[in-house]
Amino acid sequence: MNHSKLALAAILLLFLMLWVPLGPSEFLVENWMKLGTYAAPLLLFVFFAARTEKTTSILTDIKLMSVLFLVAYIIHQFEEHWVDLLGERYAFYSDVNQLLLGVLNAQDASIMPLSPESIYVINTSLVWLVGVLAIWRSPDHLFSSLAMAGITLINGMSHIGLGIAKQAYNPGLLTAVVIFLPLAIAFYRAVLTKTADIKVQVIVSVIWAVLAHAIMVLGLLAANWFNLIPEIGYFAILIVWSIIPICLFNSESKLVLSDS
Repeated sequence: MNHSKLALAAILLLFLMLWVPLGPSEFLVENWMKLGTYAAPLLLFVFFAARTEKTTSILTDIKLMSVLFLVAYIIHQFEEHWVDLLGERYAFYSDVNQLLLGVLNAQDASIMPLSPESIYVINTSLVWLVGVLAIWRSPDHLFSSLAMAGITLINGMSHIGLGIAKQAYNPGLLTAVVIFLPLAIAFYRAVLTKTADIKVQVIVSVIWAVLAHAIMVLGLLAANWFNLIPEIGYFAILIVWSIIPICLFNSESKLVLSDS
């Protein structure tokens, strides 16, 4: 069995461990962001300890950028879902539910559209799974990393847009401004500068990320508010959408942008 197959087996095992015990495991649902926070330094250590390649440009080292995008998102999840800039814990849950209930003009505030289980699966699929698959497939499959850049860019813009609309801080806004936008824009610029014919993939990655956010919100409401689909069906849709990037542009994107 080659290294790629071993890596895929490890990925499957990891996400089976995350999702299979979802029903009975309150620990994972409540503490996933804490596990991610403590795993981030380990992820960086393992990557650099096992690294043999050298590069003169971080932004054109696709595998390194894939790792950095995932670590950046884990840092963002700390602010968004654990302790925000105001010192509030788990503020995203109540903040978003208040926003959704206001948009829905709901009279019954006892029903929360965004459940802790939904937060857990959204973040472990559209972030962790996309990020891990990008690391696994890079540098040969550039689109996987572009998708991770896309989800980072669009999420950052959504936090900033919400902050402007409300004229107030929202959980995750600081890291969206300081980390997400600069990192994603710099990566996109480096890729476009280095490889002129990659423009279509960049555009598609942004479209994929926009649709990911649309699916995230509309699917959530369909499952937990309008009861059109079961919540487990919503989770399945999120997982399928997270896998799509590794299936696109496979025959066209075997590009190595490293300056080594």
